[in-house]
Amino acid sequence: MNEKSWTKDVAPAEFIENAKNFQDLIMQYRCAIREVQTKLEVLDDEFSVEYKRNPISFIKTRIKKPQSIFDKLQRMGLEFSIENIQKYLNDVAGIRVVCAFVDDIYWIVDLITQQDDIKVLKVKDYIKNPKPSGYRSYHMVVEIPVFFSKGKTPMKVELQIRTNGMDFWATLEHQLRYKKGIEEIPGYDHISAQLQHCAQAVMDADTEMQKMKNQIGHFNEI
Repeated sequence: MNEKSWTKDVAPAEFIENAKNFQDLIMQYRCAIREVQTKLEVLDDEFSVEYKRNPISFIKTRIKKPQSIFDKLQRMGLEFSIENIQKYLNDVAGIRVVCAFVDDIYWIVDLITQQDDIKVLKVKDYIKNPKPSGYRSYHMVVEIPVFFSKGKTPMKVELQIRTNGMDFWATLEHQLRYKKGIEEIPGYDHISAQLQHCAQAVMDADTEMQKMKNQIGHFNEI
């Protein structure tokens, strides 16, 4: 599929075939998300039995929209094609894992990494090394085999793992900072500084909550 697939100049048969191929690819990404999500839910269930609490507060999944995929490839100077999507984009399939405590994040990372059918392709630890904006989260791109009727297909999934506080800040920061034209409004530098201040407050809260958890010990002893 290429840029012509989005125009009226493409013959109907070609458009239908391209659309079918794209939908087939998106189906594969949905299946990859289910595979990884199931692994996360199994780990959460096991932890619940062992320690009487769930480290995962909730899981959100998403498939990147066709227009967003197209725009990203355009920014990279690449043709809109199935091959380029699979080769160059790591975030078509995304899973956000929101945890209670910071150490839960690294517990999940360790156990996911140890699974022999998962290959870790890329890691960015924005918790130990926050972005200048104040953004914190643990990002990892994994590859997992998905079995279809045509055989085994390796699929990439991006994981973003963060605490409730990090997720709260990131969600609101995205709404505020990425509002169209916000860079031109008076006081933008002050708004950025305030966002950084709030990010530090969330970091401090996460640290204090982790300290209290460590003082209490394993929840199964309560």
